[in-house]
Amino acid sequence: MNAISMCAVVFGGLLVAGCERGTPPEGAAFTTTTAATGSGQAVAEVGRPAPDFSLRDLDGKVMNLRDYRGKTVVLEWFNPECPFVRASHTKASLKSFPSAQIAKGVVWLAVNSSAPGNNGHGAAKTAEARKRYGMTYPVLLDESGETGKRYGATNTPHMFVIDRQGVLVYKGAIDNSPDGEGESPEGGKLVNYVEAALDALAAGRPIAVKSTKAYGCGVKY
Repeated sequence: MNAISMCAVVFGGLLVAGCERGTPPEGAAFTTTTAATGSGQAVAEVGRPAPDFSLRDLDGKVMNLRDYRGKTVVLEWFNPECPFVRASHTKASLKSFPSAQIAKGVVWLAVNSSAPGNNGHGAAKTAEARKRYGMTYPVLLDESGETGKRYGATNTPHMFVIDRQGVLVYKGAIDNSPDGEGESPEGGKLVNYVEAALDALAAGRPIAVKSTKAYGCGVKY
């Protein structure tokens, strides 16, 4: 895959439009952002409080981010029909990693922002994929795309780590292997950025890499 911002590729026999290749980590700054959603709301930035949201899970239960204040939270943007998501959940960094972190007390939430009529939309389709991938954590439905846009989620998977004070401390790719399979890491060594951030939080160390370029399918707003 060429290092271009937007592409259309064949992945696992499927045509994937709007995919992005990862790039080397960007230096994160503890500042506000000038970017905004279509509604004029500021996009979430590392070092700032993570935007609150209320979304329903696949059982119809309303879940509020604020209810998890005091716990470390990981948000994973999800599309049940994205081949990068499938690869990550079946053979790469999202296969068993979330369960291991949940066992340590981390709250892990997936979010599907696919709009009605678009690829990956629908509770039934999402529930089937959740079962197939063995995901033990909730998948929240963001059909309006409001939450995804507030976070600036561009790809699936796109990852966000929120600390116990409710501050966004990492956003970007799950790892440095933009094929989604963990087989072509940049620099030759696979690095799980989310794992590194969570380990640093647990140890009380500064997070070395706070922001990276997400890769995968474009979010289907």
